[in-house]
Amino acid sequence: MKTIIRAFFRTLRIVLGPFMQLWEFVTRPKGVVRAAAAQQAVNQQCQSLVLYQFTTCPFCIKVRQEMRRLSLPIERRDAQHHQQNRDDLLKGGGVVKVPCLKITDATGQAQWLFESGAIISYLNQRFAVV
Repeated sequence: MKTIIRAFFRTLRIVLGPFMQLWEFVTRPKGVVRAAAAQQAVNQQCQSLVLYQFTTCPFCIKVRQEMRRLSLPIERRDAQHHQQNRDDLLKGGGVVKVPCLKITDATGQAQWLFESGAIISYLNQRFAVV
C-alpha cells in the first residue's frame, strides 16, 4: 500500500510540476530597488544564507517568491534531486524537510530554520525595506 501511495504522489508531482513552475514564473514579483551600496550590503549578508528546497514544493515556491520580492540573492540547493544536498540537510538540520534556511553566523555556527512562514518572517525582519 505504501508503494502505491508513493507512486501516486510521484506521478502527481510529475504531472503538476511543470504547471507549478510556470505559475511561479508568471506570478514572479518585482524585486525591491535599493541604492547600490545598500544592495551590495544585502548581497554580502546573503552569502551566509542557503535555502534547501524542492523545485516544485508549493512552500518552497512561496519562499522563493518572497526572496525575489526582497531582491535577495540567496543560494538555493536542490535537496530533491541532489543526494549530497539532501545528506547535508539531514546531517545539519536533523530531518529532510523543505524549505529550510541555513543561517551561518560570523563564528561559523549554523542555525537551521524550517517552515515557510518562519523563513519568510525572518527574511522580512532582516531585509525589509523601510
